[in-house]
Amino acid sequence: MTDTPTGAPTGAPTGAPTGTPTDRFRALHVPGHPLLCPNPWDLGSARVLVSLGFAALATTSSGFAATLGRPDGHVSREEAIAHAAAVAETVQVPVTADLENGFGADPAAAARTAGAARAAGLAGFSIEDATGDSGAPVFELGRARERVEAAAEAAHAAGGDTVLTARAENYLYGRADLADTIARLQAFQEAGADVLYAPGLTSVADIRSMVESVDRPVNVLLLATGPAPVELAELGVARITVGGAFAYAALGALAEIAEGLRTSSIDGLWTGVQRGRAAARAAFG
Repeated sequence: MTDTPTGAPTGAPTGAPTGTPTDRFRALHVPGHPLLCPNPWDLGSARVLVSLGFAALATTSSGFAATLGRPDGHVSREEAIAHAAAVAETVQVPVTADLENGFGADPAAAARTAGAARAAGLAGFSIEDATGDSGAPVFELGRARERVEAAAEAAHAAGGDTVLTARAENYLYGRADLADTIARLQAFQEAGADVLYAPGLTSVADIRSMVESVDRPVNVLLLATGPAPVELAELGVARITVGGAFAYAALGALAEIAEGLRTSSIDGLWTGVQRGRAAARAAFG
């Protein structure tokens, strides 16, 4: 438990938990005191975020893919695990990895991915129920549960305690079915997931219903059209992430100043340069 007042998000709590990275990461999930867990896209951004006081980090599949000049969904298991492990080695806070759908349709693929995350020493990882098939974008509920169960068994076998976040992707694919989303999260809970996550929800009522329908900590993706962190705290959310937003914001700033360079309109460049240089010096030493 943190010393943060009820309803306040937690960046770097006083009375921070101790123990292994997994122990610390698990203890930071307190409903009503959500862990602010931003998503770096490379080692430098990870170090900057930690220097700003964040107590845990989550990798972003879209942000990492962008560093390789690729769209989201075009990174291999080996690349994603190596990237997350490198981030974890670079910082002194727990790191959880966005491992997409486990890099395969069958439960065995999810188990292999979970085993790789555990072997890499990550504090946690996520597995989603997206198929990668635009015609049938999410797995049937029974198969989705089997995949989470296989990942949980691999993450928790022989006393392992790597934190598994199970994601229900309905809302990211235009399937705004709250009842089915909650049913999926409940099935994932029964299958052994430690944290539950349904990215794309923005309604206060829907988020409240989701939180109240499960018995595991809930992660919410912060969105421009959704509740602010303090509101999410009041709803009982336990973790807040931003997905690829920070990476895309950085690319957006790059595109804006580069276009200004072409048009001789770079008045705003120098303020950003000064802030970036100061952040780098503070983070990198």
